[in-house]
Amino acid sequence: MKNIIRAAAFALLSAPLLLASCKKAGEDTKLEGPIPTVGFTATVNASQFPVVVTFKNNTQNGFLYQWDFGDGTGVSSASDVTHTYQRGGTYKVQLTSAGSGGSASSVQNVVVPSPCTNAGFAGLTACSGNGATSWTISNQPGAIVRLAADGTTVFSSTPATGGSLNACQLDDEFTFASNYTYSYDAGGAAGQTFSNGTCGAARNPNSSFIYKPTAGLGQIVLQAKRSFIGVTDSVVNKTYDIVEVSAARLRLRGTNPDGTFTVITYIPQLSAIDRVKLLLTGGSSRTWKLDNSVAATIVVGPSDADPTGYYAGGAAGSLPPCQADDEFTFTAGNVFQYNAKAETFVAGATGGCQAPRTNNTTFTFGAATGAGKAQFELAPATPMPVIGVTDAPDRIYRILEIDNQHMLLRAGSSTGSLVFTMKFVVK
Repeated sequence: MKNIIRAAAFALLSAPLLLASCKKAGEDTKLEGPIPTVGFTATVNASQFPVVVTFKNNTQNGFLYQWDFGDGTGVSSASDVTHTYQRGGTYKVQLTSAGSGGSASSVQNVVVPSPCTNAGFAGLTACSGNGATSWTISNQPGAIVRLAADGTTVFSSTPATGGSLNACQLDDEFTFASNYTYSYDAGGAAGQTFSNGTCGAARNPNSSFIYKPTAGLGQIVLQAKRSFIGVTDSVVNKTYDIVEVSAARLRLRGTNPDGTFTVITYIPQLSAIDRVKLLLTGGSSRTWKLDNSVAATIVVGPSDADPTGYYAGGAAGSLPPCQADDEFTFTAGNVFQYNAKAETFVAGATGGCQAPRTNNTTFTFGAATGAGKAQFELAPATPMPVIGVTDAPDRIYRILEIDNQHMLLRAGSSTGSLVFTMKFVVK
C-alpha cells in the first residue's frame, strides 16, 4: 500500500487526478501523513553575467520536488538547484513538492539584474539597439600594442611613423551579443586569419562569454578554448579588461603569461563609405598635406580615362614651398579648414605665391559618381575653397585611394573635361 501512496504522491507533481488509479476495492485512498510545507530561498549572484541563482530548498515533509524557474527553460527535480538566467527581469519561480500526505507549491518573485545597466556591457553589445555589435580592428596608430608591466610600449603594430595592419586582419569581424555569445568572422573573399606573421586558414573560435562588472567598465571572459579575438596572444584565463568603449571605439586589454599586456583597439564595423570617411577625418579631425616627397604629386588630364594627358607631374620635392606647406583639415562633423600658412600658390600665368586664402567651409560626403571609393563636395565660400590647387574645375573631390597615412584625391567630376589627381599625406 505504501508503494501505491508514493506513486500517487509523485503523480501529484504533474497530474493529481492520477491518484484515482491507486484506489483498490475496499481501501481508503486517503494519503497517510502531513502535506508538505513548501519553502525555499534564492541567492542571486550578480558578480558576473549571465546571472546564476542558487535555490535552497527548505521544504518539510516532502520527498519529491519540481522546480519551474519562470523563464521557460524547463524544470528540475533536484532538491537544491542552481539556475542561470540569460536575461534580467522578474521571474515567478515555483517549487512543487509531494509527500506522503499530498502535494503543495510555493511561488516567489526572483529579481535578476540586467547587465545593460553597466556601461561596459551596454557599449560592447549595443543593448539599446539590436543587441549585438560587430567590431573590426582599427588601423589607427597603436591599434595593437604590447605593454610592459610598467606601462611602457614593447611593441606597436602601427606606429605613428606609418605602417598598416595586414589586409587579412583589417577585414576581420568580432561580434558581441547581449545573450553572451561571441563570434569571429575572418571576412573577405579569402576568409583568412592573420597568425604567426602571415595570412592563413580562417579560425572559427565562436564562444560564449561571461561579463564581470568589476571596477571601471568590467571584464569579459571567453569560454571556448583557443578563442581568437584578433591576436594569437594567449592571455591569462582568456580574460580581457574593457579599457574604453563608445559608439566609435572599443579597447580591450589582456594580461599575458609573461606579465606583459596586450591592448587591442577596435572600431565599429562600418559601411565601405563610412570607413573612407573615418580614414579621411581620423574619427574626429585629421590634417593632410600634399605629399611633396614623391614624384607626380599633382597630375592633370582631361578625364578619368586620361588623368595625366595635360601634365604628368613633376619630380619629388618640386612643389613651391608656399604650396607644399598648405594644410587641409577634415572633421567628422563635415567641416573643412584650409590653412595657407603665409601664402597660397595661385595657378596661372600671373599666379605664384600670393596672399593667403585661408578659409573654412562645410562639405557633404557620400558615394562617388564615377571612379572613387567616395566623394565629398565643398560648400561655396569666399574666397573659393582650396584643396591643393586654386584652379580645380568644381567643388567635387573624389577619393580614389586612402589609408591611415596616404590619400589619392581627384578634383573634378567624372563627366567633366578636366581632372586634377593629387597625392596627400597625413600631417
